[in-house]
Amino acid sequence: MTNTNGEQRSRTAGGVLVAATVASGLMAGTFYVFACAVMPALARSDDRVYVDVMRDVNDVIENPVFLLGFTGALVLAGLAGWQSRGLPGRWWIWAGATAYALAFLVTVAGNVPLNDALARPGDPAALRERFEDPWVAWNVVRAALSTAATACLATALATRHRPTRPAPMPPHRAAAPHGTPHGPVH
Repeated sequence: MTNTNGEQRSRTAGGVLVAATVASGLMAGTFYVFACAVMPALARSDDRVYVDVMRDVNDVIENPVFLLGFTGALVLAGLAGWQSRGLPGRWWIWAGATAYALAFLVTVAGNVPLNDALARPGDPAALRERFEDPWVAWNVVRAALSTAATACLATALATRHRPTRPAPMPPHRAAAPHGTPHGPVH
């Protein structure tokens, strides 16, 4: 193998960072589509249709592909942060991991309890009244946070292999012969 351990570790860490960036980007896109298209379209529906469709969405979205991206973004961003210790761009990685962790927390503490409440039996108008506005608001928050996470992780990728500039050299002074003053004579 021609790579040193440090180069191999850097390549592995770079792969984890790419995967974290892609996963958080997929989640940002998911939440964005809900904010820009799904929820505004559902807002046009009557209460029964609204509740039935959201129940179906909440049931269907709990699948391995979604959960891989949703939890994977959190785990991969944290792992990328841990692997980045001492490397350029590490603060961008930690900022991205923190933003995504907050989006994850908003989902678990805000959106999921609302989804669970919507799944209970009840009058569709009353269920929708308690669900729609808070769910949409929390979704916008998690969309913004996961978008910020993606931007931070992408910035870390962009700064990761940026060549560092050498420190500027001081102006060169010609060596003076012995016995002569160093510097200009006035």
